[in-house]
Amino acid sequence: MDTMTDTAVLETAPAAALRINGERLWQTLMDHGRIGATAKGGVCRLALTELDRQGRDLFVQWCRDAGMQVRVDAIGNIFARREGSDPTRAAVAMGSHIDTQPTGGKFDGIFGVMAALEVVRTLNERGVTTAAPLEVVAWTNEEGSRFVPVMMGSGVFAGAFTLEHALAASDAQGLSVAQELARIGYAGVQTPGVVPGGMYAAYFEAHIEQGPVLEAHDLVIGVVPGALGQRWYDVTITGVESHAGTTPMDLRGDALLAAARLIEAVNRIALQRAPYGRGTVGHLQVLPNSRNTIAGTVQCSVDLRALEDADLLAMQEDLMACVAELQGRNPRLHIAVKPVVYFPPCHFDAKCIASVREAAAGLGYQSMEVVSGAGHDAVYVANVAPAAMIFVPCKDGISHNEAEWAEPAHLAAGADVLLHAVLRYAS
Repeated sequence: MDTMTDTAVLETAPAAALRINGERLWQTLMDHGRIGATAKGGVCRLALTELDRQGRDLFVQWCRDAGMQVRVDAIGNIFARREGSDPTRAAVAMGSHIDTQPTGGKFDGIFGVMAALEVVRTLNERGVTTAAPLEVVAWTNEEGSRFVPVMMGSGVFAGAFTLEHALAASDAQGLSVAQELARIGYAGVQTPGVVPGGMYAAYFEAHIEQGPVLEAHDLVIGVVPGALGQRWYDVTITGVESHAGTTPMDLRGDALLAAARLIEAVNRIALQRAPYGRGTVGHLQVLPNSRNTIAGTVQCSVDLRALEDADLLAMQEDLMACVAELQGRNPRLHIAVKPVVYFPPCHFDAKCIASVREAAAGLGYQSMEVVSGAGHDAVYVANVAPAAMIFVPCKDGISHNEAEWAEPAHLAAGADVLLHAVLRYAS
């Protein structure tokens, strides 16, 4: 199609008339979900395993069947390109990831990839050629279940860490990312972060919410203004192991009691910064872990999250004040706090956010803002290109779980919003 015809197609048809094929999207998700399917209805498709290779191969075949040109970069990110009518325009991208948690579901990540593929299939069927090229992206190792850092492919693409650092990462068996990319045939030759025609004009990522907010408000579309920043810490509390019966209460160096007070403080610190403050102690190791011995050592994690960096730093200060207070209360205790992860808060591009909001309204969907509490590839991509996300509900807010579920109609609605948000940039 020439540009004049493209414009005519989009202007003469009502906006709501251009919709994706929801049944095909659902079948695509179910077909792909057979790769790594678990007995409980979920998926286990860890990054760079044989199952990941099969999932990648199927995705690449579907992209080629849709007439797209496929390239792979040196960290294994897959880019499928549908050319536009204007060679001077930067591409508009959309995507997510294919890898899963060990006991993952059928929708986390893969929905964003297959929704993007469905956008291209729909445009093909309707004979619409956008002015700007479109790219569908499947990022490598978003989950971090097998290799760290998490969001590896998008992180290398955006320059958050080097290709050499990522390739050297190894799993529990000592196998490196470089080795496994080569083994499954996805060690590409493209330089990460280099896009034909220049960096993306925009990037959109559709995703299940992985939380309960949309379902609680009985809404189908979440407009995502940003993602919470994260600070993670490893905490070691060292006290004095001693006999549970012979040591008086006022003479104890009980590391577990201090840990309990720290956990309560982490919860309080987050509640003081509602609605976006988060505080979690998800890992606890007690030594010697004996019924009649006072705990001498406790190792635990602390996960703090907030939408603004100032709040995140204030939460860190509160955490350290709690540590100082606990040590001051009992000289038998020593508490070491080691920062291990920092993701700055992410604020998505205002125009991209507006495109998502307007697309939802134009299709007749009520929407609400939902801040992402999880990390996503869009968070890294937002460092190098305008970006935004689209959320749809998942049942009971459950994700990273084989019971993860999303309604077919909700997934279709999210893909429709993706289609129209993309067209606002690409046409």
